[in-house]
Amino acid sequence: MFGNFIIKTKSDLIGAVNEFGFLPFFENSIEGFSIEEHIAPECWWHSDTGEWSAWEWKGPVIRETGCAYGKFFEKKACYISREWFADFANYRRDGYDFDARFDDGLAPYRDKRLFDLVSSDAPIISKKLKEIGDYRKGGNKGFDTTMNRLQAQCYVIISDFVYMKNKRGEPYGWGVAEYSTPEVFMGGDFTERVYARTPAESYERILDHFRELFPDENISKIKKFIK
Repeated sequence: MFGNFIIKTKSDLIGAVNEFGFLPFFENSIEGFSIEEHIAPECWWHSDTGEWSAWEWKGPVIRETGCAYGKFFEKKACYISREWFADFANYRRDGYDFDARFDDGLAPYRDKRLFDLVSSDAPIISKKLKEIGDYRKGGNKGFDTTMNRLQAQCYVIISDFVYMKNKRGEPYGWGVAEYSTPEVFMGGDFTERVYARTPAESYERILDHFRELFPDENISKIKKFIK
C-alpha cells in the first residue's frame, strides 16, 4: 500500500499524509517510511540557498490538514492525520487524560508543570513557553526531554511553526515550534473520539493499518515501532 511515490509539492505531501495517515519526516527503522526517502531531491535541501522546501511546508501542512505533528516515533517527528490521531492518542495515553495519569502516580511533577503551562496558554511558541516556565540556565531543567515525552504520549502536539519578525515586520530564520494540546487544536473532532474505544481496540486498528501499509515487513518490527 505504501509503495513508491515522489513528493514534489506541498500538495503531494498533504495527499500523502491524508492517504497513509502516518508519515514520519526522517528515515527510521522501517525502510522507506519517511518523507526523506520519498521527496524529490530538489525539494529536500537547496544547497544554493540553504533552505528546505519540506521544512517550509511544515506549518502550512499542519494548518491546511489539521493533522497532528510531533515526535511520536523513535523520538523523531511525524505527521498523523486527523482520521488516525484519536486512536493513536488513546493507545499511547492508555486511556488516561493527563490529570488522571498524574493522579494515579503515572506522570512526574515536571511533566505536569509543563503540560499545565501548555494547556493553559495554548497555542504557545516554544520561546514564550520557556520564558514563563523559567527553563533557562539556573532555572528549571529538562524542557526537551519532558516535551518529547508529552508528545510521545500524545498530550502535546506541534500546532504550527511561527516565524520571528524583524523591526520592519519581515520574517527571518527558522520557524519556531508552536505547541498546543490535541483537545485545543482539534476540538470536538478529537475529544469526542479519543476515548471512544479501549486502548487495546485502538492498538489493533493501528496495527492492522500498518500491516496494510507494509505487508512484507516483519510484524515484530512494526510492533516495536508503534510502541
